[in-house]
Amino acid sequence: MASRTQSTFSPPVMEARRWIEGVEFSANLPLINVSQAAPIDPPPENLRQAMADALLDSTTHLYGPVLGLPALREALAKNWSRHYETTVSADQIAITAGCNQAFAAVISSIADQGDEVILPTPWYFNHKMWLDMSGVTAVPLATGADLLPTPDAAEALITDRTKAIAIVSPNNPAGVEYPADLLRAFFALCHRRGIKLIVDETYRDFDSRTGAPHDLLDQDGADETLIQLYSFSKAYRLTGHRVGAIVTSPSLLREVEKFQDTVAICAPQLGQKAALWGLENLDQWLAGERAEILARRAAIEANMPKLTAKGWRLLGLGAYFAYVQHPFADSSADLAVKLVNEASILALPGTMFRPSYDASGTREFRFAFANIDAGGIAVLFDRLAQLDWPLAGPSRSA
Repeated sequence: MASRTQSTFSPPVMEARRWIEGVEFSANLPLINVSQAAPIDPPPENLRQAMADALLDSTTHLYGPVLGLPALREALAKNWSRHYETTVSADQIAITAGCNQAFAAVISSIADQGDEVILPTPWYFNHKMWLDMSGVTAVPLATGADLLPTPDAAEALITDRTKAIAIVSPNNPAGVEYPADLLRAFFALCHRRGIKLIVDETYRDFDSRTGAPHDLLDQDGADETLIQLYSFSKAYRLTGHRVGAIVTSPSLLREVEKFQDTVAICAPQLGQKAALWGLENLDQWLAGERAEILARRAAIEANMPKLTAKGWRLLGLGAYFAYVQHPFADSSADLAVKLVNEASILALPGTMFRPSYDASGTREFRFAFANIDAGGIAVLFDRLAQLDWPLAGPSRSA
């Protein structure tokens, strides 16, 4: 019998990195890496200095409280209250070793082997992987042309083993931002059916909309239905320091505490202190980061006509992502390797974000623009527009 880890697929980003091992990229065609949504630039210098100072504090090197530093929980509660225009208290917040661990802790706290969690497709692959490794069935929820699901379609999938619907907004991989009324409809469905609504808001800080993105925290029954996830990795470039968060009821966090104490004891203290310093000092800097990401989003839109003329389609755009449909005859799983060797582009194929039986992924790519500016985006689209591969459909022989 296969182990739990053998029941799922290889980590997609790690798989993609193997495609560039041993490949020499020329100076006139350097690698453009749009495979991972993780900033490679370090945190701002003043934050790094604060972290250096924190290293001199002896408490940084000790275990901390299992659910996170009280000062960080309090600061995030204030930040969350301001962002969502409501009131959140520190006892509704747990700090985790990254947002992936936040999801893992939540699933371990609400689901048992043989239970089910509904995931809209294209899905975030690490969510699918953790469900596989937990013995929890990931139930695919198809989305429409706008890459958004409908509550009616979700309700048709609910069984007596369904524990939650998990949504990512702004979305990874599709980039779409869930409208507030759609999230409210999903909340109403979950509350009525007695299941959880998990909303992963890792990319909250780069939403193109102003004001609160939704009012779920103010809905009747939020305490028993809503679970929000967050990451400090993108906001403050703390990817290597592993700091995430869960916002939900204190009663559920008591279950999360069991997971945390067993798996990690606590999130890394240095990362927590960095996140706290960022919350207290970097609002203006983070606004600049958001403006830069929105400028890159605009650059995608401005350059897209180069590809539209070649048969490409932009399916979704937002957060760090452009999700596109290619016009070629071969599967994106094969073309992704060809992109490395023929165009010096590393991108993830849509097959990594859908069930194996879903042919949609064979026509899709995700481009993550966390580390490519407007100029790089123009170069990327120029290279893609020059691809001369056999086309799908009637024009294949052209």
